[in-house]
Amino acid sequence: MCDRIRNAGMHDRMMSAEQAAALIKPGMTVAMSGFTGAGYPKAVPQALAARMEAAAAAGSPFRIKVLTGASTAPELDGALAKANGMELRLPYQSDPALRERINSGEIDYIDMHLSHVAQHTWSGYFGKIDLAVVEVAGILEDGRLVPSSSVGNNKTWLEQADQVILEVNAFQPAGLEGMHDIYYGTALPPERKPIPLTAPDERIGEAYLHVDPAKVVAVVTTDAPDRNSPFTAPDEASRSIAVHLLDFFGHEIKRGRLGRNLLPLQSGVGNIANAVLAALSEGGYEGLTAYTEVIQDGMLDLIRTGVLKMASATSFSLSAAGVQEFKDNIDFYRTRILLRTQEISNHPELIRRLGVLAMNGMIEADIYGNVNSTHIAGSKVMNGIGGSGDFARNGSISIFMSPSTAKNGGLSSIVPMVSHVDHTEHDTMIIVTEQGLADLRGLAPKQRAQLIIDRCAHPLYRPMLQDYYDRARRESYGQHSPHLLAEALSWHDRFVETGTMHTFPTINQPSRSPDSGLPELPGSLLGT
Repeated sequence: MCDRIRNAGMHDRMMSAEQAAALIKPGMTVAMSGFTGAGYPKAVPQALAARMEAAAAAGSPFRIKVLTGASTAPELDGALAKANGMELRLPYQSDPALRERINSGEIDYIDMHLSHVAQHTWSGYFGKIDLAVVEVAGILEDGRLVPSSSVGNNKTWLEQADQVILEVNAFQPAGLEGMHDIYYGTALPPERKPIPLTAPDERIGEAYLHVDPAKVVAVVTTDAPDRNSPFTAPDEASRSIAVHLLDFFGHEIKRGRLGRNLLPLQSGVGNIANAVLAALSEGGYEGLTAYTEVIQDGMLDLIRTGVLKMASATSFSLSAAGVQEFKDNIDFYRTRILLRTQEISNHPELIRRLGVLAMNGMIEADIYGNVNSTHIAGSKVMNGIGGSGDFARNGSISIFMSPSTAKNGGLSSIVPMVSHVDHTEHDTMIIVTEQGLADLRGLAPKQRAQLIIDRCAHPLYRPMLQDYYDRARRESYGQHSPHLLAEALSWHDRFVETGTMHTFPTINQPSRSPDSGLPELPGSLLGT
């Protein structure tokens, strides 16, 4: 590891993961690197979890507060959750074990806009940051740090933490050096200045992170990959959503509202996002740019083929095959990818200035365009809002996408009223399901409602939605956004009680929780 740890002083602080984990004390607030399964510490969290389990077995359990950039991986979130070692977690997560603990009330969870985390930390809203555990790809002779496969909030953690543990990961390619753009010009109001970025490919910072050497209490070496979740091939619903979206882009180009180069793309992670990216390639586009949070396999494909000339993000989220492609051609990608801090990748000022096309997933939308991205039946959190709010509120076009049903038809993604609001109707411009696309721009609430029912709802639920809306038009207390308040959330209540939002008189299902799984509904009822 001598070629990765070039600073002589840091050699004196090298120790095992177990020794470093022993520096973390009960009740501490610990900030860790990581963003969407990339660049998180691999060894120290697992050693800490083992220590927590041993302490609990000895009758002396302890817990800590954990802050990250976004989701991490089973080696961090999963291990600490299973050890019952977290009392608080923020700002985004996706681990099943952690989710279960949050929904059982054992762990407090703060779900928040990713662009807010750095400023809230500087302002002291989370209290003192006792210690940071940050993965890096290397340490230079002068002590500067080569960032890893994600940047996230690492700049803030290194600045704000009293003490720092560095994990130097030899698995991360040395060729990452030079791919980052770390901006040190942010400040709190009233000292804040405009951020001098006007195009996704501009550099406004430097390629390295800084840390006060006096803060570094441990250096741990690792050689372990990021969480490399394989992406399944897009299903029929995802491909249909992509086709609807590409038709929409074509329409906007014909109207003169978009050019052939579109505008900078932001895309969430997952099969629908990858299907949309693939469709862009098939649609003959070239010379596009991305200003987003995460580089996934689909974006590597677009960069390699010239559809995408440049991508700005804060992290990677690649399959094993994507990691190998990236490593094999890292010199090519280094001139076409920039990784920034998430306070820059998600900054409202920059998203608005660049006119980003924001494409994000949703759990459900209601007939007026309010969107729920985070909760099942209003109270069980799935993952979190992530960066979708940053981009939806500030992008030039905000698009939300989802299959029209889930749970084998038991859930409709179009409902009378969402059970939890993450994005209000004021921020929602386009809703897309495999059934169709609803362009809500310039429409009043009742116009939006009818369009969403007609274009986006599954045939299984469309008559129920139309019936609700028609009766609301006749009976509602007010007629601006007509609702039947006694019924507005009855679909979710029915799902919790029976396992389906639908009113099938012939289906006899015992009561079950929303997470217990559902039987297959008859094919004719699913429109198959």
